[in-house]
Amino acid sequence: MMRKSALMMAGLALLAGLAACRVNVQKDASGKEKTVQVDTPFGGVHVNTDQTTAADVGLPVYPGAQIVTDNDKDKSADIHLGFGEWELRVRVVNYAVSDSKEQVTAFYKKALGRYGDVIICQGNAPVGSPTTTAEGLTCNDNNNGNVKVDNGGFGSGNFELKAGSKRHQHVVGFTEPKDGKTRFALIALDLPAAVDKNGGKSD
Repeated sequence: MMRKSALMMAGLALLAGLAACRVNVQKDASGKEKTVQVDTPFGGVHVNTDQTTAADVGLPVYPGAQIVTDNDKDKSADIHLGFGEWELRVRVVNYAVSDSKEQVTAFYKKALGRYGDVIICQGNAPVGSPTTTAEGLTCNDNNNGNVKVDNGGFGSGNFELKAGSKRHQHVVGFTEPKDGKTRFALIALDLPAAVDKNGGKSD
């Protein structure tokens, strides 16, 4: 997935030069920024950490799984960029459980079924079938229009379950195991509409 800090910095850099900018930053007890809101007449960037739940992502919690922090020491994130009709939103929650990756995979393959076909991806290559969802999502859909999604954050294995369309995806991504536990992230990804060569928008 895209790195939260890089996305936030890009948004803040873009907005820094805009007039009539309103910035609101809230910190936790340790002084770490947990909520950042930047609003301008043209749009804004909202970043909330450690407030998102599996229900917000639209998926159930695996039985016995516990919320854990990622490499940025955050348990979850909700990132929303909106500039007119251009909108991007990413919601993610990190979990760990003592059960195997195979058990977690089976659970979420069933849970993701509410969003249609489920594809399994190892890197950019599909594992088994189907290789494409009915809405056209593939394992190689790492970009849409002007947005590139870096899913390398899931480690060298880069194992994911995906469902949905190119613009509206639900993903379960597995990171490297730690402390003998399976670690995974639940992700809801809403990308902006792509503008095709004829100037139209596609889903």
